[in-house]
Amino acid sequence: MDSYDLGILRILQQDNTTPQRLIGEAVNLSAPAVQRRIRRLEAEGVITANVAVLAPEKLGLPLTIFVLIELVSEIPAEIDAVKQRLLDAPEVLQCHYVAGETDFIVQVAAESMAAYEDFTRRVLFQGSNVRKFRTLVSMSAVKTSGPLAF
Repeated sequence: MDSYDLGILRILQQDNTTPQRLIGEAVNLSAPAVQRRIRRLEAEGVITANVAVLAPEKLGLPLTIFVLIELVSEIPAEIDAVKQRLLDAPEVLQCHYVAGETDFIVQVAAESMAAYEDFTRRVLFQGSNVRKFRTLVSMSAVKTSGPLAF
């Protein structure tokens, strides 16, 4: 990866709908060269998705809830079962398997506390491998995403 690639990535992190001609002007490459580089970065897995970032509250999901989950067992098959339940839950925005006291940190979008309670019953209480979980309700989002610094 060279300075051209990094320049392209910086621009795409801000707005991935920027025309390749404008990206080329900014990094001093032709639009076809920018297109080739973007395709290569996608093929190499550097660019993993091109998505629209949505405002959950505008879609009837005003609650952002972080859940810290502690498991009973560290047996791989049981961990995988919990991972699969979290992957299958449409409310889960992000899920990280982490080291330390907590095994998972999960971000959930919910329309109400009743909907969150349903999520806990359906996903967390199902099976017997969740020892306990802590719920943290976000009061406001200060920063939800940002460009990687490189």
